[in-house]
Amino acid sequence: MEWFATPTNWSIMRAAVVTSFDTPPAYGEWPDPIAGDDDLVVDVVAAALHPRVRSQADGSHYTSTGSLSFVPGIDAVVRDADGRLRYALVHESELGTFAERTVVPRTATVPLPDGIDAARVAAAMNPVMSSWVALRRRTSLRPGARVLVLGATGNAGRLALQVARTLGAGEVIAAGRDRRRTAALVGHGADAAFGLDELSQAADVDVVLDYVWGTPTERAIVDIVTNRSDRSAPLTWIEIGSVAGATASIPSAAFRAARLDLVGSGIGSVSPAEFGAELPAIAEAVSRGDFDIEVRPVPLSEVAGVWRDDPGASERVVFVP
Repeated sequence: MEWFATPTNWSIMRAAVVTSFDTPPAYGEWPDPIAGDDDLVVDVVAAALHPRVRSQADGSHYTSTGSLSFVPGIDAVVRDADGRLRYALVHESELGTFAERTVVPRTATVPLPDGIDAARVAAAMNPVMSSWVALRRRTSLRPGARVLVLGATGNAGRLALQVARTLGAGEVIAAGRDRRRTAALVGHGADAAFGLDELSQAADVDVVLDYVWGTPTERAIVDIVTNRSDRSAPLTWIEIGSVAGATASIPSAAFRAARLDLVGSGIGSVSPAEFGAELPAIAEAVSRGDFDIEVRPVPLSEVAGVWRDDPGASERVVFVP
């Protein structure tokens, strides 16, 4: 894939540029992209600051190559050469979506309806995708299943409650560290809510969507496995995020004492083709407004100033070039 023109023919655009893993991206210049045969050059309309983008920009994500410099951003609402709005994913490269223009694989875009709120769609697609793809591609969610979301007070966790219901769950349970915020989710996607130290009361679930990992997951697995009324009933634990820590020590007995399947959902465990296959349905649901999310539009030129804002805030920052 060819990302920009030769030095004798550069044209310049504005972008957020990562030059160090220790400092926020800076608003500056970047060569305009040109497309290869299987790509599209598109104008970026709105691109969200997801936790996944923060880890991309600080080099901590497992896909990081350690190379500098680059433009971060993994997805966006874009406008193609015909003026049509699309949602687009970008492959790992030095040119992401925090720019005036970017280049995307033709197969990683999906048309969007006219009249959408581009910032809301940009904010919702990635967090909705995290649980949607997990439930569609990493397990078989039977109709009426009970789904528990660990880390339900974050943006992706709150949306996971709604996604689980949309995909056929019969009961959806929220779990989080902050009891007050977690309790507020009842009636807003959750049927019940528990603190992370109360999960023995939610032991008879079928699927766990885990955005937490670390020490809380170590405890949660033991609490749930040891308190199941039928330990032979299948339990699929899907690891999606790791806000509480990158590692967890799981006792071997957890796998012997219950029918526990521990799987991950993310780049690598789910192929680009599988992500692409789910995009049309996700984009349709998000464009209809099926999922609630708070959005904070910010000019891309202010990227450095907002980068260190609370990543756990209820609003998702969306950059508008």
